[in-house]
Amino acid sequence: MRRREFIALLGSAVTVWPLAAWAQQAKKVPRIGVLWHAASAEEEDVYLSVVTKAFSDLGYVDGKSIQLEHHFPAEQPDRFRAFARDMVERRVDAILAVTSLGAKEAKQATNTIPVVFVLDADPVGHGLVESLARPGGNVTGLSLMSNDVSGKRVALFRKLVPNLSRMAIMVDPRDPAAPRIQGGYERAAQALSVSTKPFGITTPDEIEPAFAAISQSGFDGVALAAPILFNERRRIGAAALAHKLPTVSLIAEMVPHGLLLSYGQDFPDFFRRAVGLMDKILKGAKPNDLPVEQPTRFKLVINQKVAKALGLTIPPSLAIGADEIID
Repeated sequence: MRRREFIALLGSAVTVWPLAAWAQQAKKVPRIGVLWHAASAEEEDVYLSVVTKAFSDLGYVDGKSIQLEHHFPAEQPDRFRAFARDMVERRVDAILAVTSLGAKEAKQATNTIPVVFVLDADPVGHGLVESLARPGGNVTGLSLMSNDVSGKRVALFRKLVPNLSRMAIMVDPRDPAAPRIQGGYERAAQALSVSTKPFGITTPDEIEPAFAAISQSGFDGVALAAPILFNERRRIGAAALAHKLPTVSLIAEMVPHGLLLSYGQDFPDFFRRAVGLMDKILKGAKPNDLPVEQPTRFKLVINQKVAKALGLTIPPSLAIGADEIID
């Protein structure tokens, strides 16, 4: 080959190869690992559908312009860890971790892949971020501020249950957020001269015996403070009604299944905002530059049917202030 032809060929290769590489890179579909907490898509549907729609509203098409890889650990700590490590090994582009435990395992598994957590009561205290304003590292998300409104939640509960003097607190001792949430309830109850006692729940089969023990011990109500209880909301509601125990939660989506009331953050809104953070990251933002977001609105939901079954009357002040009353 002549020297001039060789140089021309070499020059064309240098020009064409980067363009081909760029085209290949441009076609890459970002893969988002989603670490849920329940055991299946069906159990998570109330929020999974929100996540899917939120991505769609931002112009993403699952399977075409984005790949959502859902993982369901069934509230098992070892599965959280295994799924987090698997996502890191497969080099997903980002991780959406729904709960505190999922976020903790994702953070321990990687310090480079961006992680967005959705529901965490105390991201600074749990070591997920350095501060709300400056997260540091590869993690950001949304703070529930759960304990900051525990006082109001218990006060609303007592307005609806005027004889509330002893309150049981259901917690999952495996949940890293459990001590803080339990403490928030205990301080709020103490301020109202309401005594408390924690009841640990780690499996669905423990729910009915726990409600039976709470009822037999003469407690006047139950505060729910464990993610596993959301997954078993139908069983929780049935047990609460069977033992005639008024029950309060911070999750509005639990109330239709037999709880008396909830007061807390708008969870669907949290998932939509988490997807918004993920969108910014996919467009080049770094988690360290995205402050942890906090609640913008709180919802009070009351189940009037349950109130009637328990012989309780909803005070007009609560009825007027409720975002939703379930008949």
